[in-house]
Order: sequence, then C-alpha cells, then structure tokens
Amino acid sequence: MNTRALWIGASALVLGWAGEAAAQSAPVAPAAGSEQTDELPSTEGEIIVTARRRNENLMTTPVAGSVLSGGDLANKGVAGVDALQFATPSVVVNNFGQGIDFNVRGIGKGEHNTQTSTGVITYRDGAPTFPGYFQGEPYYDVANIQVLRGPQGTIVGQNATGGAVFVNSNDPIIGGGVHGYVNANLGNYWDAGLQGAVNLPVSDTFAARVALYGQRRNGFYDITGPGGSKYTGNNGDVRQIAGRISLLWKPTPELTILSKTDLDYLDQGAYPATPIANRKLFDLTANSPQEARDKFYRTILRVNYEFDGGVQLRSVTGYSAGNTKYRADLDGTATENRTFFDNLNERQLSQELTLISPDTGRLTWLLGGFAVWNKYHYLEPFQFTIGAPAGTAATEYRLQGTNPNRSLAAFGQVGFAITPALKLEVGGRYTASRSTNHIDVLQYGTPIEAEQQTKTDNFSYKASLGWAVDRNQYLYGFVATGFKPGGLNVPVGFGQPDPFGPEKVTSYEAGWKSNYAGGKIRTTINGFYNSYKDFQITIGNPDLPVFGLQVNVPGTTKIYGFEAEVEGKFGGLSLDAGINVLKSEIGRFFATDPRAISGTPCNINTGPGNTTCLDLSGRQQTYAPNFTFNVGAQYEIDLGDSTLTPRLNFGHIAPQWATLFQNRQLGDRLEDRNILNAQLGYNRGSLTVTAYATNLTNQHYPAALNSGLYFAGAPRQYGIKVLKAF
Repeated sequence: MNTRALWIGASALVLGWAGEAAAQSAPVAPAAGSEQTDELPSTEGEIIVTARRRNENLMTTPVAGSVLSGGDLANKGVAGVDALQFATPSVVVNNFGQGIDFNVRGIGKGEHNTQTSTGVITYRDGAPTFPGYFQGEPYYDVANIQVLRGPQGTIVGQNATGGAVFVNSNDPIIGGGVHGYVNANLGNYWDAGLQGAVNLPVSDTFAARVALYGQRRNGFYDITGPGGSKYTGNNGDVRQIAGRISLLWKPTPELTILSKTDLDYLDQGAYPATPIANRKLFDLTANSPQEARDKFYRTILRVNYEFDGGVQLRSVTGYSAGNTKYRADLDGTATENRTFFDNLNERQLSQELTLISPDTGRLTWLLGGFAVWNKYHYLEPFQFTIGAPAGTAATEYRLQGTNPNRSLAAFGQVGFAITPALKLEVGGRYTASRSTNHIDVLQYGTPIEAEQQTKTDNFSYKASLGWAVDRNQYLYGFVATGFKPGGLNVPVGFGQPDPFGPEKVTSYEAGWKSNYAGGKIRTTINGFYNSYKDFQITIGNPDLPVFGLQVNVPGTTKIYGFEAEVEGKFGGLSLDAGINVLKSEIGRFFATDPRAISGTPCNINTGPGNTTCLDLSGRQQTYAPNFTFNVGAQYEIDLGDSTLTPRLNFGHIAPQWATLFQNRQLGDRLEDRNILNAQLGYNRGSLTVTAYATNLTNQHYPAALNSGLYFAGAPRQYGIKVLKAF
C-alpha cells in the first residue's frame, strides 16, 4: 500500500546525540527466558546473544553480528536507530522521518513507502515492531542491542533479507533491591533531557521496573517565509516523552512471566528539507505548515515454562497501536505551493510459540509457529493528500481506507554435534503472507476504488557447519535464504495496477572468529556472496512511463564482500573497530526514471536502451556503499578515588546511490559521511559527569534524498550530562 511514497520527510536526527543514551547499572544475570544479556568479563571472551532463541556465545555461533551493551550505547552516542550506522559495520540508515530505509550489506529497503516492506526487521524485547512507521523511538534504559547481518529467514522469518536488529531493555530483578539511575543533560540548541529507571522488588517472586524519558530541543534550521518574511511554521523543535513499566513474576522455578508496556509521545516538530540545488542544508525557505508527530503504545507478554528434562515452551505476544501525523512543504521553497499531509493509525498483533530443547546433549532442536496481523488505516475523510495548491480537490491526490496484512509461519531447526568440536545445523521456515487494499482514491476530483489482494508464500532455510578448532579459534560456513513479501501498487492514473512480487536472497558466508590474550582481544573475519533476486523498485510504468509503478528487477543482483571486527582491552585502554568492503552489480534490467516523463514504452527485459529507456545492468545497488568503517577508543585514567575517561568514536560511510538511475544532477549521489564523536567522563562513586560532542567536525551532509529534496544529517551538538546511580 503506497503511503508517503515519495513524500515522507527525513529525520533531522540522523546522528542522534550522546545525551540521550542511557548509562546502565552494573550487569546482572538475566531471568530465565529473558532477552536481556550483558557481556561476561573479557577474560572469558564471551558475548551472549539471544536472537536465535537460545543464550549463545557469539564467538562460537555461525552468524555475523555485533552486540552493543547499554554502556556501549552511551559511550558511542547511539541514541536511536540512525546512529547504529556509525557504530557497526555494513549498516546504512537513510532516515525519512517516521519511516526509514535500513540496509545491511546493501540489502533491506530501497523505496520510501509502506507498500515496500522492510528488509531489516527490528524486534523490541522479543516481539517485532511496526514494519514501516514509528521508527524514531529513542533508546533508553537499554540492556543491549544485537545486530545480526545476513538473512535471518529461519528464526526471524520474512523481512529479514538483510538482517535483524534486537533491542532489549533492562528487565526487573527479583531480589535485586531498590536500585536505578537518573540521567540529565543540557546542550546547545537548548537541548535538555531527563531520564531514569528504578527497580522495585515487590516480593521474593515478583519485581517491577519503571523507566521514564523526556527531551526537548530546538530545531537546527533557519527558515525564511514568502518574500523574506519570518517563517511561522515549525522548524523541527523536538518535544518527546516516553515511559516503560516492566513486571516480572516467577511463581515457581519452572515458570517465568514478563510483561513490558511502552508509551511514547514523540513530537519531532517537522522534517524540513531543501531542493538539491541549495547546499546550505540548514538555511531553508518554506511557505507550508509542517509537522511530524508519533504517539503509540506497545505491550509485550513473554512466558517461559521449563518441563522436566529441560525442554522449554516459550510464548511471546506483542500488541502495538499508534497514530502518526505528517505535514510537509513538498517543493521546499517559499514561492511554490506543493504540500503533503497524512494522518494514519496503525495496529499490530503478533504471536510466537516455540518449543526449545536443552542446550546440552548431542542433538538440539527447536520448533515453532508465528503469526502477525498488521493494519494501516488512512483516516477519513481523505486525510492523505498531495496537492498544489492545498485544499483544492481538482489539483489534489486524496486517499482513505485500510490496508490489512497477515503473515502465518511455521519453523524449526535441528543441530547435531558430529564431534564435540564440529556441529551441523539445519533449519527451515514456511511463511504465507497476504496484503489487501480497501482504498478509496480521489485523483484530481475523479473517484477511484482500489479493492485488491496479493498473496505470497515461501520456504526459507539455513544450513551451517561450525568447527571449534580449539577454545580460542572458531570457523563456520553456511548457506541461507530469506525473503520479503510482494505488495500492491496504489492506483495512479488509469486502471488497476498489477501487484509486485516478493524478493529473495540466497547468501553464502564463511567466517573465522578468534580470541587472543586470554580473551582480551577478539577478532571476526568473514566473507559473503549474495544472490539477490526480484529486487523491488519504483520506475516509470513500462507501458506508459507517465506514471510511477513498483516492479521487480528481473535479473539477479550480485552483492559480495568481506567484513572484519576487532575488540581489545589492555588495562585502562579499550579499542574497537569494524570494516566492510562491498561490491554490487544489478542484473539485466531496463527502466525509465519516474522523474522523467516519457510516452515511450520501456520493456524491463528487452528495452530498448536509449536516452529514456535506460539499461541499468551492472549498476551499483542503492544504499550499498563500497566501504564502511568504524573505530572507537577510550582510556580510563585512575585518579585514586575517581577516574577520568576520554573517548573517541569515528564512523565513515562511503558515497552511495539513492536511486539506480544514478543521476547526479537530480541529487542521486549521496556524499560520504564522516562522523566523529567525543566524550570526557569523570566518575566518582555513583556519580558520573560527562562532557560530550557529536559530529565534532560539524559536517553538513545530505542524510537522504526524497522528491528532489535533501534532508540534512544532524549538525554538531555538544553539552554535558550527569548520571547518578543508586
């Protein structure tokens, strides 16, 4: 279902700010069935991941991934999803406001609409989040974030062709006493924030945790109205408040019940943007009102029961409901009058049931079922409008109605230890998806009814072989597949457009993980090759390129490369780095750029190739930069009864293409991003005072391209934060 399509705005918070990141209390042992894990002492060389439904050592698991603890998030300035791209390799995020294009290794999402589902799914506390909107949720009171790269089709299912992200908040602790923290910050742009959490031990079987978050910040922009007058609309002033209550009940040693409920009111003010010809990204003109606001709640119930013999039954139920509102100046000027507005409700219900064998024994297995129901509701009367001038039916495209989606799946995995050091794992997942449009359109006053349905089914699998050469060396290799479902084209022009099909990826990967110096140094090196079929893209309608249409690229796209990560700790010095080198080639494909109106047909398989019907074969995949790199360092200076810790983090993302048409004059080439963050922290007992700066060099760069507009990444921000633990 096409919604904000080419109109959704980009976030002004691409980098985020260090003041938002929650400093965490000391690591604790997670409850049974919990998603919360933290890193064990580095001498053990273990990082525990739960994304595959077990507590596993990342260094002896056949998967490429990165784990950031709550402390890592604070140290690296990772306050939201955007900043992950500067802290982990192979990740690229292009933020268009309440929706994002998230890609890992060049695979994920390349179109700015909800008809194209995400290819990198995000889970919060064990349940999938909304697949398109509501992506500005801040990270606070977080235990860890696990980023898995490559298709996760067996365990996660559809929408994980590029990878999956698991955000796990801190759990309550039974018998943990009353403890928590308060964290306040003050920075430039009148940035002020306050957050905190408290653990409440109610009884010897029950505990609660309450976490709160608030932020206000003025916008980054200087916007001029018509004729040089003062602009009276919103320039991106942020006003946010959020809260979470977590309840943990363990009535018997075998049964654990955990619930988490989040409430968020996130007013981003607006997502101002400028025409690509204006390189002054923060000096804009506009004559339309602008706004961007999300409000939603999410509740998750996790139940774990362990039977005699150690088999566990795991149930995760998630329900979310929210409203998102967005208004934009589409031309980015104070002279024209093209506007966009939508007001949308979304709800989602998910349920997963899994039987999990004990980790001990030569044979391990899991078996599960999953279902998710999601529904977009574009509110009446026609609260989705694109027009010039606004409010004139004869010049507006208007839409209302619902787009319900459903996915049902069954999955399983078996592991067999061929020898104590050599393990084979085989898993598969069958998924059946459905998307339906109940949509009414008024196109320039002409009514169009869109009643249509499309169905997709798929079997994804993974077969891996892992070899623990010794206690410090691990080799693995696998072949895995993933898919994301097809969707429906919303009517534009005449006739009912055909649906577009699913896209699929087959990935081959081999890797080597090592521990050195008693676990003080950890390294990971891997190489991968992806065969990416039926990539979903918006082009000019092949039969009549006056209108845009979403189709599947007919050829096979090749994406391949290698990654390396290293972490080291030597006394007070800590170092980490990650690198990705990537090569991509689009298969044989002809298309007309939807921004260039043409009356000449263009067959996607045969062309002909000319100035309007372009041969795109061999071009670089969108949002697939050839090189990404991140490095961090900190040194803890012992002052006797206190410590002083300077920290530096740097992230580099090479230039990338925003479209396959690669038209520099239309802004398709997004320049490289070089983001340097710095902190200086002073700790004495339970009090920590930190001076921070993000984007220290104040790089002004386009963070995203949409509708001929550039959306700026966040400029330099700095301030001070004070953390008090208790």
